[in-house]
Amino acid sequence: MELRKCQELMEMIYGERDRARGAERTILWMLSEAGEVADSYIKNSKNLGSEMADLLAWLLSACNVLKIDIQEEFLSRYSSGCPRCGKLPCICPPR
Repeated sequence: MELRKCQELMEMIYGERDRARGAERTILWMLSEAGEVADSYIKNSKNLGSEMADLLAWLLSACNVLKIDIQEEFLSRYSSGCPRCGKLPCICPPR
């Protein structure tokens, strides 16, 4: 499924709730999910994939509330390779 379709699915499932919650609280929930991903990874949990899916869902919900087409933004930023060096694969020095 395309990223845009995933975002549309999240809109159909949670759009009304997400807008009622607002951008700030939706972003806070997304960050909470990021913490759950980290915790799952650290504990070598079998739930890591599910936690990653939840994090993506909250990111897409935040994008819906903020009216961001994440597929468009992602492609405009990364379709030509690394945003810094422009190469594919990236040749920037490691950070």
